[in-house]
Amino acid sequence: MSKKSIRIACLGVPSDYRASLVPLAIKHLGYQIDWVAPHRADLVVYGSFYDVNAPRLRWLPKPWRQGATAAVNAIEKRLAKRKIPPLTLFHTGENLRHDHIKTDYSISHDLNIQSDKHLRLPYWMEMIDWSHEGLMGNINPRYGQLLNLERLQSPLGNQFLTREQKCILLSSHLREPRASALSALQKLMPVDGFGPYFDKKIKDHHSSNFLKKDILARYAYNLCPENGLYPGYVTEKIPEAFTAGCLPITYVDRAVNVDFNPRAFINLAPMAESGYDGLAEILQSKSRLEAHAEEPLITQRPSIEQLRSFLQKIISNSF
Repeated sequence: MSKKSIRIACLGVPSDYRASLVPLAIKHLGYQIDWVAPHRADLVVYGSFYDVNAPRLRWLPKPWRQGATAAVNAIEKRLAKRKIPPLTLFHTGENLRHDHIKTDYSISHDLNIQSDKHLRLPYWMEMIDWSHEGLMGNINPRYGQLLNLERLQSPLGNQFLTREQKCILLSSHLREPRASALSALQKLMPVDGFGPYFDKKIKDHHSSNFLKKDILARYAYNLCPENGLYPGYVTEKIPEAFTAGCLPITYVDRAVNVDFNPRAFINLAPMAESGYDGLAEILQSKSRLEAHAEEPLITQRPSIEQLRSFLQKIISNSF
């Protein structure tokens, strides 16, 4: 029996989106995906880099805007001619709200959205090995492997205490609060920097020529602040550090406890108003560090069953 096909178009998604969790989950539901132009699609997925509501492509360099605007307008014109428009899905792994683009459905980090047309799927879940639930094929190329749930549900362990007491920051920028957090930490221990900010020969993370897991394994601590604060916005940074045996030192909204055990890492955000005064007390206390070593990062096992159900509903309404 041949698989039923669904025609999907993508606009403004990351370059590796076709190998990410949502397309893989659709295939696991038994559908063949035909990647098509937007005017032929049953479902159009809008990503973080395509904003139909903001002033047209203002973020692009000026020489590129005219051509890009013409391309966007052509796409929207062809979509408008369809008698039955395709269903639309906004899917973001960035710190954007679920209604950043007006679509039929949305997938985002946002918490407590009272709508059956929204699913919360924090970006760190993209990096989990879901083979135990039958889904295979997602990748985590920058880190070097998928993240194992059993590891994340186990205590951090005291291996980070036996490593040289140094910290690592992998980053492409030092915008606040990264700069002030780095400065505070450098007063307490050596901090090595890797990534595009520290090595101008590196164009981006994907061309860094190193795997994060190999670098992190050499350090006791990983300074891994999120790019922004918003309830529910949690990426892969904390679980990757934890998996590598580092004690994560992050800067994240306090709602992180929806996903992770807050006793398994150090959160600098609550210390910011006091100039990070509490950080020295933690890092210079053997008993407090040993307490962190006894904590798992995840206490409630996550599942992608809700994702499957959500996608099945979208697909059922797309034909």
